[in-house]
Amino acid sequence: MSRDRIELRFQAAHASQRAVLLPYFTSGFPDGRTVADLIRASDALGATVVEIGVPYSDSIADGPVIQESFNYALDQGHKVKDAFDLIARVRPAVECGLVMMLSYSIVHRIGLDRFMRDAAAAGADGVILPDAPIEEANDARAAAASANLCHIGLVAPSSSPARRAEIARGSTGFVYQIAAPGTTGERTSLPPTLTADVANLRRHTTLPICVGFGISTAAQVGEVCQVADGAILGSALIRRIADALRQRKSSNEIVTVAGAFLRNLLAGGQQPVAD
Repeated sequence: MSRDRIELRFQAAHASQRAVLLPYFTSGFPDGRTVADLIRASDALGATVVEIGVPYSDSIADGPVIQESFNYALDQGHKVKDAFDLIARVRPAVECGLVMMLSYSIVHRIGLDRFMRDAAAAGADGVILPDAPIEEANDARAAAASANLCHIGLVAPSSSPARRAEIARGSTGFVYQIAAPGTTGERTSLPPTLTADVANLRRHTTLPICVGFGISTAAQVGEVCQVADGAILGSALIRRIADALRQRKSSNEIVTVAGAFLRNLLAGGQQPVAD
């Protein structure tokens, strides 16, 4: 069902006029069991898609909060296989889409076709490769399509008009609009160019457009959902998990903290999604 699941989940959210929230969790942070419970809790709260970050020691798009979660998981011995095992564990229990977000270096090392087949076999619905070289994009899209996975492209505010159009047309599932230049991380406000950036993308695709990088408050979720189809939440959520871990909270308590934060953000976005 892979590619169809994401499309159907967005359609259901649109039909019910509810905001779309896409939480991001790092595989292996703080441990496999807790992440599995976090995904299940997100699904129960109505998450349309959950992004699962695969730890990498030399990430170029992630800010310090997510990179620290990567380092923590890698120090515990996390492997790519553990991310596949996580997805296989939760897939039968959740209805949300499951999208792997990871460095192209990992995929290239494993092999494009093999990685996509393994991801689909585990139960993933799509992949995001933030650092995939332009010359490799077509091969990555073809390998994903062959495995019936969505290939979700990222569009930066600095992307040229031609590049934005190319990424939008080559994406499946949804398109990831980066809200602000730089790496991931919480921001106090969203850039004034966001509305225009999303409107520009809509000229090139009928896919849902979701916005990430910097979203951290209920007000920002509401702002994003006025113009886009979904808000992606990463660093703000990972930071709360890290804080709870430092406070020596139990796995159940960490899930409770994250769930309360997600409920608050969903409340901020409870308005009709963008047309």
